[in-house]
Amino acid sequence: MIEPGTLFQPRLNRRRWMGRAFLALCLLLTLSAVVVLFGLLLRVTTEGASWLSVKFLTNFPSRLWPEKSGVKNALFGTIWVISLTAAVSVPVGVGAAIYLQEYARKTRLTRFIELNISNLAGVPSIVYGMLGLVVFIRWLSLGRSIIAGALTLSLLVLPVIIIASREALVAVPQSIREAAYGIGATRWQTIRAHVLPAAVPGIMTGVILALSRAIGEAAPLIMIGALSWIASTPDGLRSEFTALPIQIYNWCDEPEEVYRKLAAAGIIVLLGILLPMNALAVGVRAWHQRRKKW
Repeated sequence: MIEPGTLFQPRLNRRRWMGRAFLALCLLLTLSAVVVLFGLLLRVTTEGASWLSVKFLTNFPSRLWPEKSGVKNALFGTIWVISLTAAVSVPVGVGAAIYLQEYARKTRLTRFIELNISNLAGVPSIVYGMLGLVVFIRWLSLGRSIIAGALTLSLLVLPVIIIASREALVAVPQSIREAAYGIGATRWQTIRAHVLPAAVPGIMTGVILALSRAIGEAAPLIMIGALSWIASTPDGLRSEFTALPIQIYNWCDEPEEVYRKLAAAGIIVLLGILLPMNALAVGVRAWHQRRKKW
């Protein structure tokens, strides 16, 4: 306890030293994560780059001639599944976010719904796979089809899309809404012409990151029975399919050295899909921020 009349000693040197130490610790942890990530990417690139070719993208996997294996079926299956997932989850997720943020009254029911959406965003993906197995495979009898996989992944990413879209809507200044109401615009006209355009960067970022997570998920698809080896590409919503994460997992499970290199090449192909999607999210956000007037 400081006695009356004693001058306060702020210990500025000690506080500055602690601040520098904390900054150095944060920088060290960041660099450590970057180094580990760079090491993993270097390892994958070193092992798989020599296997990348047009034939690798156009050939089917083969156990008899693994040297001639490719990812054609998995690549087409991934494109089909993620396209259907986006077609289902984006309108539903963004619509739910608009309703909860702009229309719904703050009652116990809406608060309960918001709480459960936040909780669902942290549920392990295997749980969604079990739910998809029960609902889409057994109850609705969709079989091990593309539509069943897309609906399962839609359940997985819906909470993330809803939360990201709501945060983007919350970030729009209330003054924009009040100005629109002041000139006679209806609530829907205000949302469509002013709120949504201003919230597009955040919504797009959340949507693309959520779909990027869906592309890399293998557990839900394995749970609903997606095939590991299939010698055909999908030709409809009820077609059987496989995906890049499942094919990579299957190759990693094989003991031969050639399969490990095939898995590394498959990872590079998967990253070739993921990185442009994330770059698109960054580009959309930057473009809208340059156009933003407020």
